[in-house]
Amino acid sequence: MNLQDATLVLATESAEHPELHRMAQSVHADLAGGRDVPYTVLDDLIGEASGKGVLRAMRHRYSATAFDAVLMPILRELGRRKPIRSTREFRSP
Repeated sequence: MNLQDATLVLATESAEHPELHRMAQSVHADLAGGRDVPYTVLDDLIGEASGKGVLRAMRHRYSATAFDAVLMPILRELGRRKPIRSTREFRSP
């Protein structure tokens, strides 16, 4: 499954949560139109889906393989684009 398809499935699964549904549809429409979606939007999408219990419901509804097929393209894109924060302290010389 590609990123565009994964966001469409997430939009469908989030129908009970209008704000999340609109967000997922918007991301899908941008991807379908060939537009870039900032990683912050993808991060917010996953955070909202998790907070609303959509990911948990999907995990129970689908097999592990199907759930991973939907979630992994989004997480893979986040992993590719999201900056990594350093946990090291900065010390001046």
